[in-house]
Amino acid sequence: HNYGLIFLEDCGMYFPEVKNHPDKYLRRCPESVKKWLKQLKNAGKILLLITSSHSDYCRLLCEHVLGNDFEEYFDILITNALKPGFFSHTPNQRPFRTLENDEEQEALLSLDKPGWYSQGNATQLYDLLKKMTGKLDPKVVYFGDSMHSDIFPAHHYSNWETVFILEELLGDQGTVPAKAESEPLEKKGKYEGDQLKVPYFVSKQWGSFFMDRLPGLENAEETLVHTWSCKCISTYSTIAIPSLEAIADLPLDYRFTRFSSNSSATAGYYPSPPRALLPNEDSVMMK
Repeated sequence: HNYGLIFLEDCGMYFPEVKNHPDKYLRRCPESVKKWLKQLKNAGKILLLITSSHSDYCRLLCEHVLGNDFEEYFDILITNALKPGFFSHTPNQRPFRTLENDEEQEALLSLDKPGWYSQGNATQLYDLLKKMTGKLDPKVVYFGDSMHSDIFPAHHYSNWETVFILEELLGDQGTVPAKAESEPLEKKGKYEGDQLKVPYFVSKQWGSFFMDRLPGLENAEETLVHTWSCKCISTYSTIAIPSLEAIADLPLDYRFTRFSSNSSATAGYYPSPPRALLPNEDSVMMK
């Protein structure tokens, strides 16, 4: 009842409330991020928006967050993608469909040009990217905030590079590495060198999102372990960031340290690892 599925009919409590009071629930995109998107496009990158939301709801959000010209930021928009199935399903299982007045039309046999589509699958999308780039193996960097719907399936099924947008980093930041501190100002991101003041705190009940304590046996000391979620981050993400704003001011050719670059479990966190992972990092076990 709360999440009535048909946006146009104003069903339930959620959609009518967001539609009538978007400023109460939606945060407008920072200018630095909008500028960054334009820089990427001007540099010849193909920008995609892939969401499981239907086109009408997507339009409401994007117009409020990015502006009425939001479609100009992207070459391809895909709504009702139903992730994670978008990455795992075959073209026969999940064909692309065109849209007309937010109504889905007949299934497409292939994806031939940029535009706005519904449903679909990563296989045919990648074929289109090959045509658009003229490359046999175009590199895709996929940004997402859900391990289940975005990061794991994009990495596992499509072998895409993945950037995990992880809000928990905002409340559990460590110190900026010496390497980052030594870089010139124009090479630093928005959050480097400044202590964030944000309403994210480590849970008093559950503790850190990244670390857990296992009670020792027979009066033995507690053991610090990485949580399962923390292990997934370093396994399936290329890097993890607190928000797009954290990297928007960086040069487009900035080289990030990947999780897979070395054995360190903190390598891929930008701008700095969670504080909980810094002490005795080498002696911490994986849970």
